[in-house]
Formats: sequence, structure tokens, C-alpha cells
Amino acid sequence: MAYGAKCAVLNIGFVTIATTVAQAETITVAALGDSLTAGYGLDTADGLVPQLQNWLDEAGADVQVINAGLSGDTTAGGLARVDWTLTEDVDAMILALGANDYLRGLPPAIARENLDGIVAAADAKGVATLIVGLNVGANYGADYKAEFDAIYPELAAKYDAPLAPSFFAALIAEGGQEGLLGYLQGDGLHPTAEGVGIIVAALGPAVLDLIETVQ
Repeated sequence: MAYGAKCAVLNIGFVTIATTVAQAETITVAALGDSLTAGYGLDTADGLVPQLQNWLDEAGADVQVINAGLSGDTTAGGLARVDWTLTEDVDAMILALGANDYLRGLPPAIARENLDGIVAAADAKGVATLIVGLNVGANYGADYKAEFDAIYPELAAKYDAPLAPSFFAALIAEGGQEGLLGYLQGDGLHPTAEGVGIIVAALGPAVLDLIETVQ
């Protein structure tokens, strides 16, 4: 009896330790994007990923965000490097690509195909994806804009993936269309450190929800 009781205590202790270890596993999130993700024009600590990491740390999330942003990258570039970005330790992905496709006037159908391939690759690896949408300008015409803007919600629906608004939606909500420029660097394209902080505050809750899906 005494021996059996001792074994039971040891077994319970093992289960408790194993559960604690499992609960303590850090979630790894890869942020796959372009210069907006990479932190173009900013000190390292002021970029999107470091600021997002700080926001998540303050929220008490046990997560590591990997900066897989590459300045100038298109959806084709993202598709080319998604497989080696999603290593075995990556649990989730933030996908924020398409701005450079738009700036180059590339066909929306090609961007859609590339983004679909990226999400499909993540899905095949069991990696949850948060899709960051994009609302482009109308300089290539209304049809181009409508087709491009529709890519993100349609892919989110297809893969049952969460969708976050465009990075700039938070800046516009903060300062309006006219005030947007106050949160951009001199090139009028990339956010300042303050602008990134606003973006992160809006994006952070969606990332927390993403983490919840893989815990």
C-alpha cells in the first residue's frame, strides 16, 4: 500500500511537471512582409517587429516574433522564401505582402496567386496565419483597386484565417486621411516610430487572438 501510494504521488508529480513545461512553451510567430515589416528607415528598436514584441511582452504573452520582413519584397518574393521561413519551430505567421506589387502596377491576379500559395504553404505545415489586408489607391483605375483590395478578405474566407485591416487603417483612424502624413517618414510611404506604435496597438490584439489558436 505504502509503495503504491508513493508511486501515485510520483506519477501525479510527473504529470504536474509535464503540464507546467507544456504550458511554458513559447509560441514562435514569423512576420513575413516587406519594408513595412522590416522597419525601413527606423532604428532597430523602433521597427514593427521589436515594437510588437514589446507590446506582446507587456500583455504577458509568451511569444517570440521573428522578423521575416524584406525591403522591396513582392508577393512572388514571399512565396519564394516561405518554405525556409516556416521552420519547424514556427507556430504562426503574420502575412503582410502586396504593397510592392501595387506600387509596380503588377496584375492583381498574380498577387492573388502568390499570396494563395503562401497561405497554402503555411496551412500545409499547420501554421496559423494572420492575413494583413491592403487597401490600394485608385491610380490604376477603379477595377484594379477593387480586384486588389478583394484579395485579402477572399483568401481569409477561403482558408478560414483571421484578417487584420491594412497597416495604414490604424494611422488613418488616428489622424484622418490628411493627418496620415504626420505619421509617415519623408518618403510618404513608411511610418515613423510613432506611426509604428499606433499600428502595433491596433495589430496587437489580433496577434494575441492568433496565438490563442495555436496554444
